[in-house]
Amino acid sequence: MKAIIAEKPSVAYEIAHLLNANERKEGCLEGNGYCVTWALGHLVSLGTPEDYGIRGFDKASLPVFPDPFLLVPRPIKKQNHQGYQPDPSAIKQLKIIQSVINRCSSIIVATDAGREGELIFRYIYHYLQCSKPFERLWISSLTEKAIEEGFKKLQSGSVFDGLYEAAKARSEADWLVGINATQALSIAAHEELYSLGRVQTPTLALICRRFIDHKNFTRAKYWQIQLKHRKEYLDFTSQSKERWEDKKQAEKILRFIEREGKATVEEVSIKTVQESSPVLFDLAALQKECNMKLGLSADEVLRTAQGLYEKRFITYPRTGSKYIPEDLWAEIPELVRILNAVDQFRSAVSTLKFGSFNKRMVNDQKVTDHHGLLITTKIPSALTATEKAIYNMIAYRLLEALSEHCSKQVSHVTVKVHHYEFSIRGSKILTKGWRAIKGILSDSKSHRNSIIDNNGNTLEEMLMELPELKMGDELKISKTELLEKVTQPPKLYIEADLLSAMENAGRSIENKEEQQILSNIGIGTPATRASIIETLLSRNYIIRKSKALVPTEKGLKVYDLVKDKKIGNVQMTAEWEMALDKIEKGGLTSKQFITDIKVYTTEITSELLSLSIPQENIPELKCPKCRQHNLIIKDKIVKCPDDQCNWRQFRTVCGVQLNIDQISSLIMEGKTPLVKNMRSRNGKKFDAYIILGDDLNTSFQFP
Repeated sequence: MKAIIAEKPSVAYEIAHLLNANERKEGCLEGNGYCVTWALGHLVSLGTPEDYGIRGFDKASLPVFPDPFLLVPRPIKKQNHQGYQPDPSAIKQLKIIQSVINRCSSIIVATDAGREGELIFRYIYHYLQCSKPFERLWISSLTEKAIEEGFKKLQSGSVFDGLYEAAKARSEADWLVGINATQALSIAAHEELYSLGRVQTPTLALICRRFIDHKNFTRAKYWQIQLKHRKEYLDFTSQSKERWEDKKQAEKILRFIEREGKATVEEVSIKTVQESSPVLFDLAALQKECNMKLGLSADEVLRTAQGLYEKRFITYPRTGSKYIPEDLWAEIPELVRILNAVDQFRSAVSTLKFGSFNKRMVNDQKVTDHHGLLITTKIPSALTATEKAIYNMIAYRLLEALSEHCSKQVSHVTVKVHHYEFSIRGSKILTKGWRAIKGILSDSKSHRNSIIDNNGNTLEEMLMELPELKMGDELKISKTELLEKVTQPPKLYIEADLLSAMENAGRSIENKEEQQILSNIGIGTPATRASIIETLLSRNYIIRKSKALVPTEKGLKVYDLVKDKKIGNVQMTAEWEMALDKIEKGGLTSKQFITDIKVYTTEITSELLSLSIPQENIPELKCPKCRQHNLIIKDKIVKCPDDQCNWRQFRTVCGVQLNIDQISSLIMEGKTPLVKNMRSRNGKKFDAYIILGDDLNTSFQFP
């Protein structure tokens, strides 16, 4: 019998169904000579510092360089938050996998086709001290045809040793940098916990830099002149190319133009541009679209899409590709027919030409671990409003991708009044193409106001039809207007913009080779960027303000500490990705890479430990329980240092972090001042006093 190890239960069930291994047992399925089980993601991970006998933050033990690294079942925090313990669900599934392997002669690896999928299996394999031979199933989709072809082309596990070495090196390097940097900065900050990481810290830097640029921007007024014209029963406007900072000068020129009363056409440029249909969503593109149009966070989109996937309504969402492989193309017409049976999509489907679908989405070379997001043949039912909105986006995007390009005639006309130049821009739809799927103007303004020509140039345009204009034509000025405008600061990041910045972080790097690598990799991966943003939120480094992401005082403090340090350097990510790429292809050994990372870790640890961070002016407050010890006041918690007493109070109450004055009042007077804008479980805001009762538990007193 052969063991098959998938990454997730849903994938295991698909494979088991195809292989007729339908006998369900705890944690696996059996039949037809196969036993199919699954990993539940990262069941095994690198040990925590506690696993090496390092408890608490100890300057003398830094930097920590495990040799060898220990593999442990996935750890979770203990209930009292003092250290970690093995995740019971991970231990249970590892025992099932061990049992399955013991009963089988060999293994087929069916974890996700990529670096992390390879690492998930190999860590389990080594943790269980397994030596049985294994083969690799390498597929990009879960269609029956793709799985069948994959089983016909099973490869020896050793073929993917380079991929594993790269994954292992990335995992160990993240541990070395994250653990040592976090402990070093926390020690320098008098044991105030400051978490740093390879992806987390550069992302925080992006948010902080944008916030500072926005805050320090000086707005300035300027004026432009707008002229109104009419020809062939069409009204249109022109706007001065020049901007005036002096209003009186602008008014003087306006009066001069009014006396002239006419403008002369100096230049006419008419181009036909083709706006290619979009390809499918990858996870990042879906998250950006949902953030802009639905106001959903990246994490909400990922969780909702994962739910749709597990209900078999869409394909695997954690994808970094917008394309599908050739072997999946034959199944696309069936998906369109399914949508045609749904009233909502029938009108959109009617615009497509069956038999001549646009094949732009098909590209085997651009399919990574998984193909672009698709609906499945299962028609959804009983969806929540959010699930329905995201499913509809994926479905409409498929129909748009299958449509032809949208053709537009874009006009750029320059007119002159004396020596002052004015610009007229307009466009006319020639062929609706993919715009007909949801209506030409139903998309966001960004689609309306900018298009890409055949040379890749961005053309700003308004959907304004112009009369026929040629050089030398005289246009009567029917009205003039002085427009008062203000220069705008860089916009604060919303999640959609931040995801784009993380994807394109390499653009600021001068080295072209490094820029190319990072332009393909970016900061983080499509599957991890949402969790990075949530991590920054949970660590109180950033908050959501309306739709914008803005740094907190703590976030700005961390940024200020590390902005000139190596840990905050985006270029590090490029250098790592280039090295990992070389390891995967056999051009660099993982041993050499980790040696270099240890040198780097030593440098950043030394940099961070040398920081001089003034301690916050914290009052001495006696523990209200034991009355013996002064309380330790940290960013998230106030607690007694005596483990036997163990009194503690979390500083964040219903979404509001209690400040030092509020904590002092609570301990010394048993009651805080009025705390405003707390949020209940159902999302409603309320104001209340927080009371410390005789039982030393807190409660609310309402005004």
